[in-house]
Amino acid sequence: MTDIHAHIDTDTTPSPWTDGWYRYAHQCRSPNFGVRPAHTAIDLVVLHSISLPPGEFGNGHVQQLFCNQLDWHAHPYFQQIQGLEVSAHFFIQRGGELWQFVSCDARAWHAGVSQYQGRSNCNDYSIGIELEGLEGGVFECAQYETLQALIAALACHYPIRGVCGHAHVAPGRKNDPGAGFDWTRLQQSLGFPDRYFPVLANDNTTG
Repeated sequence: MTDIHAHIDTDTTPSPWTDGWYRYAHQCRSPNFGVRPAHTAIDLVVLHSISLPPGEFGNGHVQQLFCNQLDWHAHPYFQQIQGLEVSAHFFIQRGGELWQFVSCDARAWHAGVSQYQGRSNCNDYSIGIELEGLEGGVFECAQYETLQALIAALACHYPIRGVCGHAHVAPGRKNDPGAGFDWTRLQQSLGFPDRYFPVLANDNTTG
């Protein structure tokens, strides 16, 4: 089997990474993060979907949530999540704009109670990427393009061995990014083997 990491030449291209921060993302630093356990291999990407309030896009509320700056009284829905302290490493808006909130070298608070291939606490070893959208809805071409470029860059810097959804690490509790996400499109754009994608390798999980 071909190992994607065997084809990466790190000597000829300057790294877009500085202390886990990606050069091509807008930075909006969140206080919601922690230290990863020592000697942890960061080898999993977990995809999520989010919109605040649900179905409304491009209003800055996701960035505010991840930075503990959301006005809980700005919309009735926010009362349901008041006091929530969460974060993801990245957020991709509908137009493909990319934001980063936590260094990839640090532990973001995105997966919650979770496990992947027998390993618990996915936040310890994963990178969380939020896609602006409704769970079960479709995503924009610009989002797939940004996501593909980001995951490819991550795989050049970290030993990525899996790409999955929140639904795969917290089944029964979470369903995002949902049935509208095109896993085959992402896999083909990256050229990763099917085994990197549980939804393709197992063909028994929607999401």
